[in-house]
Amino acid sequence: MSARSGAVDALHGRRVPVVIVGAGPVGVTAALLLARYGVRSVLLERHRDVYPLPRAVATDDEVCRILQAVGVYESFAAVSRPARGLRLLDAGHGVIAEFRRAERGPHGFAQTRMFDQPVLERLLRDALAGRAEAGLWGGAEVVSVREEREGAPLRVAFRDAAGRAGEVLASYVLACDGAGSPLREACGIGFDDLRFEENWTVLDVRTDAAVRTWEGVDQVCDPRGPATFMRIGEDRYRWEFRLGAGEDPDEARVRALVAPWVVPGPGEEFEVLRAARYTFRARLAERWRHGRVFLLGDAAHQTPPFVGQGLCAGMRDAANLSWKLARVLGAGADARLLDTYESERRPHARRVIRAAVATGWAMTGGQDRAAAVRRAAVGAVCRVPGVTRLAGRGLAPPLGRGVLSAGRLGGRCCPQPAVGGGTFDDVLGPSFALVTATPGLAAALRPLSAALGARLVPTDGLGDGGALAAWLRTGGADAVLVRPDRVVMDTVPRGGRQFAGIAGWAPLLRTGRRTRTEAPSASLSLIP
Repeated sequence: MSARSGAVDALHGRRVPVVIVGAGPVGVTAALLLARYGVRSVLLERHRDVYPLPRAVATDDEVCRILQAVGVYESFAAVSRPARGLRLLDAGHGVIAEFRRAERGPHGFAQTRMFDQPVLERLLRDALAGRAEAGLWGGAEVVSVREEREGAPLRVAFRDAAGRAGEVLASYVLACDGAGSPLREACGIGFDDLRFEENWTVLDVRTDAAVRTWEGVDQVCDPRGPATFMRIGEDRYRWEFRLGAGEDPDEARVRALVAPWVVPGPGEEFEVLRAARYTFRARLAERWRHGRVFLLGDAAHQTPPFVGQGLCAGMRDAANLSWKLARVLGAGADARLLDTYESERRPHARRVIRAAVATGWAMTGGQDRAAAVRRAAVGAVCRVPGVTRLAGRGLAPPLGRGVLSAGRLGGRCCPQPAVGGGTFDDVLGPSFALVTATPGLAAALRPLSAALGARLVPTDGLGDGGALAAWLRTGGADAVLVRPDRVVMDTVPRGGRQFAGIAGWAPLLRTGRRTRTEAPSASLSLIP
């Protein structure tokens, strides 16, 4: 699906609950999730079509679960491939450590899948074309966002490719407009620098030559020549190299760089689809919100690619914020609920970025004696039985404890076992869920289920082989309240009759009064 044109004629003066600026995978996913919750949105994208070259190439099982929620996972699985994990290699390509990824993780999917980003984006756009609640308009460049008085609709001004001006009104604006986000800059939001910046060259290659691969990711921990290699398709591969300043590899140099993995023979195709220089940075926006404008994806955070979590973090942003917006817009929730987007996602993103930076330093952290000792220590620790298995369980940590993540299991994602011929999320649907394995507790939970519009799910007879009951038992819980993004919001401890954090979250979900957090967005001029 290409974006529709004619935005000025179709949208000028129209009012919608949410305007999304930027139609990359994060923006389109946010629109699909909002549509799933019954919230209308308009996406404005300055480009007319999907950017044709690959960027992100890896995703995890949690994000596959988000793709399941928006209805594209089966199509995505057909055009992606599972990866076995990550190997840290020394300069001679000897294995320092190996971190295996499961073919089926706790979310019900392979823990790592490799893919081509333009293909994913087209799948998402095709799904969006089938949703009456959302519309994608290309060739529409947002130039300002204004709030004329407190509580008034935000006026989102844009212009089309012909220079014609239009305006659409919205209750909320999501800035999904990338690392160079004009909206973020217009909001006056700077970055916290997490102290990692390196220039790397990325090579995307198509070849029918025999490539030496274990179907996982290689990261070469050689400070003189760090590199990353992965297979992303049937005949598609990616290499990343840290090269010297001004070093622009010609064909001979490219072949020398990839020689440890492949040496094309006579007549074998070896096509460099893209050779691009990138500056890998570790940065976090100082604030993720300006009034009713929210930052998502690369507009809010930028991470080195060493643990494959860049796009994943943005997709989690969309999953976290969309249900909260839907609750405020459609169910009378307190607007303070939206404050939890930043308080939950920003610390989580920081932890993931720091993990990527630590991996980067293991690869590139100097040639001194201390660096050699550090790399030797990594290898020694990883030889301890069970360490790599534990490290490979999941790359993203649980959310920190908070008002929407209370109790022992709070902040952790509810697992998704197979249920009959489907999955647990097929049973849950798009809203909250109350899950219990304790006989007799279901009846006591019914009033809360009705108040929240939550699905009540006793595990007895569910057909999951006892997986959820065992998970609850291990977590010391008789019941859990699961949010629409599948994060556990609260827990009834074993032997208890009350959710541990209900006094904190109940007022946010059940009241609709306006608070000071709905501060004016004022006037944000993006383009002179």
